[in-house]
Amino acid sequence: MSSQQPPEEPAYEDRVYRSPMAVVTGVLLLALIAWLCGDTLVRGPGNTPWFAAAIGLLAVPLTVAFTVRPAVFANDDRMRVRNPFRVVELPWGAVDAVRAGYSAEVLADGSKYQLWAVPVSLRARKKANRQQGRQSLPGRGGFAGRGAAGAAGSAGASAAAAAADPQLAPADQVVDELRQLAERGASRPGAQGSVRVRWAYEIIAPAVLGAVSLIVLIAVR
Repeated sequence: MSSQQPPEEPAYEDRVYRSPMAVVTGVLLLALIAWLCGDTLVRGPGNTPWFAAAIGLLAVPLTVAFTVRPAVFANDDRMRVRNPFRVVELPWGAVDAVRAGYSAEVLADGSKYQLWAVPVSLRARKKANRQQGRQSLPGRGGFAGRGAAGAAGSAGASAAAAAADPQLAPADQVVDELRQLAERGASRPGAQGSVRVRWAYEIIAPAVLGAVSLIVLIAVR
C-alpha cells in the first residue's frame, strides 16, 4: 500500500511594503547620475572620464541601497527585511515585537532591526491623531439638531465605526499589519526557527571598489 503524504499548507504570495517616495527619488537620482557621469565619460578631457567612472561606481549602488532597495516582505510564516546593506529573515516564532516609535523596528532574539522601507512621519502621525480626535467628538458626525436619543445613538455608531476602522499614519498601519501577522503566525510549524542575516555584498562590493578607485585617482593626480 502506498503511504499518503499529509497535505501541504497553501503558499501565499508575500505582502510587499516599501516607500513609494523613496523609490521615485531613487529613480530620479539614478537618472541624474547616469546623465552627468555618462556625459563626462564621453566628453571629459584627460583623466576626467576615469573620475566619472569611479564616482558613478560609488554613487549608483549607494543610491540604490538607500532608496530603491529597502523593502519588507511578509507572509504567514516569516518576514524578510531588505535594508540598505543587509537582508534579515525573521520567522514569526522568533519575533518578540514589531513597533513604531521614531522609526519602525522589529525585536527578535534579543536584537533590534530597523525597517528602512517603513519611514515614520511624525507629521502624518499627528494628523491621524487629530482626525481621530475630531471623529470622537460629539456633534461631528452630521447629527446636530436631532433629539437626544438620536444623537446618542448616532454618536455611539460613529464611535464604533471609528474604533473598527481607526485612522492611522501609513507607517503605523504597516506596523499594525505586521504585528497581526506575527501574532497569527507565531505558532505555525513553518514559522519556527532562528533569525538569519545576510550582508548585501552586491551593494557593498561595487561601492567599495568605486571608493578605492576614487582614492587612487586622487592620490596619483
